[in-house]
Amino acid sequence: MSSNPVRWFEIYVQDMARAKAFYESVFKLKIEKLDNPGKPELEYWTFPQMNMDQPGTSGALVRMDGVPSGGNSTIIYFGCDDCAVEATRVVKAGGSIKDDKMSIGQYGFIALVYDTEGNLIGLHSMT
Repeated sequence: MSSNPVRWFEIYVQDMARAKAFYESVFKLKIEKLDNPGKPELEYWTFPQMNMDQPGTSGALVRMDGVPSGGNSTIIYFGCDDCAVEATRVVKAGGSIKDDKMSIGQYGFIALVYDTEGNLIGLHSMT
């Protein structure tokens, strides 16, 4: 891994309007809706400065059916050359696959996996 390992974060919420108002109020910023080409049951609102060519980490508030807020409500995405490669390593290392590599449109590909402690993490790649 030749760059910073974390590329994206998601904060899972139950009430998007309430969560959006909270973060905009606390941080004095505007959170914008992101169209989700991968799964229509997801609602994404991104923090500003989502620029894939700039250093730093961006992220989103996310509402997804069946995923409660609190507990394991934040997913950290680790950058990969090809997330399918790291996903195969997850099982060998004692974890498990939630979702195999899938396209997220112009933003590349992701895989969702559980570590050995039951934490859900994301793997991201552009190919």
